[in-house]
Amino acid sequence: MEAGINTFIMEKFGLEQQDIRTYSPLTLAYIGDGIYDLIIRSIVVGQGNTHANLLHRKTSSLVKAKAQSELIEALLPELTKEEEAVYKRGRNAHSPTMAKNATMSDYRRATGLEALMGHLYLKNEFDRMVELVKLGLLRTGKWEGGEQI
Repeated sequence: MEAGINTFIMEKFGLEQQDIRTYSPLTLAYIGDGIYDLIIRSIVVGQGNTHANLLHRKTSSLVKAKAQSELIEALLPELTKEEEAVYKRGRNAHSPTMAKNATMSDYRRATGLEALMGHLYLKNEFDRMVELVKLGLLRTGKWEGGEQI
């Protein structure tokens, strides 16, 4: 397992690594939501300096539940058995909230994607996380391999 951002943060705050198999799928989705957002923001900002409102609109279009649902649907054939199991646990978790402007099925699939992102982040598998996001963006036509989002 490679050292990653999570390990760095844990060490700096004197926290012990936990067994992520004990985390609920909604806990994985909680951290996964933030890390997925960070990846998307990094891509958007990496495309050049622009107005904050435009950055926000581009990012929002990719992090909303419908876009995440489309992304995970495009990725399902590429997931390992472990990744698919984490995704399904997240998708099937019953959250007390629901996203605005999203269907229940889109929201659940998005929660599954976020749980998968959280799982990979906590395992310090940042390469795999970014690989999946890139592949999903390419397959859904939301990124054309270097063209503006």
